[in-house]
Amino acid sequence: MNFSEPEIRTVNVTRYVTPLREGGSLPAIAEADDGFKYVLKFRGAGQGVKALVAELIGGEIARALGLKMPEIVFANLDTAFGRTEPDEEIQDLLKASVGLNLAIHYLSGAITYDPVVTKLDPLLASQIVWMDCLLTNVDRTARNTNMLMWHRELWLIDHGASLYFHHSWSNWEEQAVRPFAMVKDHVLLPQASELEKVDERFREILTSDRIQSIVSTVPDEWLTGYGEDMTPQEIKQVYVQFLTTRIAQSNVFVKEAQHARKSLI
Repeated sequence: MNFSEPEIRTVNVTRYVTPLREGGSLPAIAEADDGFKYVLKFRGAGQGVKALVAELIGGEIARALGLKMPEIVFANLDTAFGRTEPDEEIQDLLKASVGLNLAIHYLSGAITYDPVVTKLDPLLASQIVWMDCLLTNVDRTARNTNMLMWHRELWLIDHGASLYFHHSWSNWEEQAVRPFAMVKDHVLLPQASELEKVDERFREILTSDRIQSIVSTVPDEWLTGYGEDMTPQEIKQVYVQFLTTRIAQSNVFVKEAQHARKSLI
């Protein structure tokens, strides 16, 4: 299957605009030298670089599956940036985040998806639920949907809570074949009636070569603190193997999602 490899641009942050305090890691709206605004995710935040790894891999998988995802860029933060910031907490965060961070294109005027107001097509709902089961994304609930409506279309944001296996690196093989029990709390599960149809199509799209291509975009400098004597390339291969194993055994998480859905409807 032909596909184009992800092309992640790199920008330089020029202005810190405002913090987004509803996020636990204090993301911020910032301007870059390309003239655009971005939601900036900091490497020095509490979740560390693993949240950026999950954000990058999850976002690019969403894009590969044809779901709407704002552009992801690498964002350089200079050592001089933030010296005039009066808020000490933010200044400490900026100092800890010098170097390569991650940013998402800011969708000006977008509003948070409200499941009460907007009902999604069952196919689209099923696509998002399937992907979140693959990624083990625990953060797409009614309390925090991490979806936006922009120009009457649904856009996905914030995959930093995905791939939580990498926080306990030693048993990733076991976690790769587990069902995703947290799907019971997924905000779109009641509408996800076409999971088997989506499963067949998405397994065709997410080939091992495509997964390898997406994971290869992760900067080597982010692959630290894994508690193992492994090179960045070896760590990337664990991500590839985790994802390809889950895709190969997707019937496990599809059945779990279908079972959880039956208990809701």
